[in-house]
Amino acid sequence: MNSVERYLADNYERALADLKAFCRIPSVSTDPVFRDGIQEAAEFVANRLKKAGFASVELLDTGGHPAVYGEVIGDPTLPTILVYGHYDVQPPDPLDKWMTPPFEPAIRDDRLYARGVSDDKGPLLIPILVVEAYLKTEGRLPINLKILIEGEEESGSEHFEPTLERNRDRLACDLVVSADGAMWRPDRPSITVASRGLVALDVTVTGASKDLHSGRHGGSAPNPIRALTKLLASLHDSDSRAAVPGFMDGIKPLDPTILTAIDAARFDANAYYRDIGSPKPDPIENGGQLLVRQWLEPTLEFNGIYGGYQGPGTKTVIPSSASVKITCRLVAGQKPAKVVEAIARHLETNSPAGYSLQVEPHGPGSEAFSVDPNLPGLLAAESVLEELLGSKPLRVAMGATIPIGTAFRKHLGAEAIFFSFSTSDEDYHAPNEFFRLSNFRTGLIAWTRLLGRLAGHPKLEPTMRL
Repeated sequence: MNSVERYLADNYERALADLKAFCRIPSVSTDPVFRDGIQEAAEFVANRLKKAGFASVELLDTGGHPAVYGEVIGDPTLPTILVYGHYDVQPPDPLDKWMTPPFEPAIRDDRLYARGVSDDKGPLLIPILVVEAYLKTEGRLPINLKILIEGEEESGSEHFEPTLERNRDRLACDLVVSADGAMWRPDRPSITVASRGLVALDVTVTGASKDLHSGRHGGSAPNPIRALTKLLASLHDSDSRAAVPGFMDGIKPLDPTILTAIDAARFDANAYYRDIGSPKPDPIENGGQLLVRQWLEPTLEFNGIYGGYQGPGTKTVIPSSASVKITCRLVAGQKPAKVVEAIARHLETNSPAGYSLQVEPHGPGSEAFSVDPNLPGLLAAESVLEELLGSKPLRVAMGATIPIGTAFRKHLGAEAIFFSFSTSDEDYHAPNEFFRLSNFRTGLIAWTRLLGRLAGHPKLEPTMRL
C-alpha cells in the first residue's frame, strides 16, 4: 500500500461522512421545488474541491443549473484528463416505497441507502477524495486534472453542450474519464464501451374539430384512436423490431468485442423475465439474443398513449384527437433526424383519409456512442480493474443513452471512457437506491492507480493533446 492508498484508508470514515452529507442535499434537477437543493449541492461540491486542494474552483453559469469546474495543473508538460460527473439526482417518488427517508442516508449490510448515492454522488466523490489524498501525501498529482460537474444530467442536460462549446479552450484535455455510468453486474468486472443514442417524438392524429357524441356520430365520424392504433401497429414486425422503411439506414456492423462479451456473460434470459415479472416472449430464445437486442439493436418504443376520456366510469365520446409518445434508441450509424424523417414519412404514407397527422420531435436527439477499442485510456482502465478485481473486465454496451461521450468528442475533440463503481442493480432512479460501500473503497484505490497509470502511458504524452 503506497502513501496515497494508506491516506485514503486512514481517512475512510471522514470520506463516508462527506458522502452522507452530500446525499442529504435534495438536489432534484427536474422539479423547481428543489431549486434550493440544487444550489446547495453545487456549493457543496465547489467547497469540497477547494478543501481537496484544487487550485482553481468556480461555478459556471450555464443558463440553467450551475456547473462546477475545478483544476489542478501542476506541470503543463504532463498529460491532462478531464473528470466528468453530475451532482443532480432523480425525484425520490414514490416516497412510501422507501424503507428509510430518501435524503436521510442509512447504512444496512455495508450498503449506503439514499437518493443519488449510486447515481452519481458516491462515484463522483471518489476522484475528488483521491485528488485530495495525492495532494496531502505527495504534494502533487501524477497528471494534470480538470473536473466538470453538471447539475442537469437527470433532466436532459439541456445546457451542457453549449457550456462545453463556450469553455472549449479551458476544458481542453487528452482524455475524459466519466465517474458516471455503472458496471453491468456486481459479480463480474466490466467497463462500458458503447451506449445507444436517443431520439424522442410525439405523434398526434386529429379527426373532427371537437369531441363528438358516440351515439349521434358513431359509425360516420373519424375516430383518431382507431386510426392511431392502426398506424402504431404498422411500425413493428412480428418479432417486435421496427419495420419502418429507412429506419435502419446507415447502421454499422456489430462490434465483435461486445459479441464476445455477450457470449462470455452466459446471461440467463429466463431469470431476466422472472425478475421483471413477465412471460418470456417467443422471439427471445436465450440470453445472448436478449443482450444483442438490449445493447446492439435499435428500438422504437411507445412510452405513453392518450385519447378521449380517461376518468372513472364511461363517457360516450369520439375524441377529436389521439396522441402517442415515442422514443427510439439508436445504434452506431443512425442519425436522429433521419430516423424521425423515416417514421414521419411512414406514418404520412399510411395515414387513412379523413385525418390530419402531426409529428413533433423533442430536440435534436443524440447519436450512439462507442469507444475506440484500442484507446490507450481504455486499456489503462482495464488493466487497473483486472489488477484489483482479479479478472479481465468484460467490455459491455449499454442499452440506455449517455450523450456525454459524443458531446466531448464533438466540442473538445477528446475521447471519453467510463470508470464508475456503481452497479446496475443498485436501484438508481427507484426507491431504496443504494451504493455498495465495498465498491466505494475499491473505487478509491482504482482511481488512485488509474491516475498513475495514465501518467505513464506514452500515447498520452503532451504531443497528443489539443
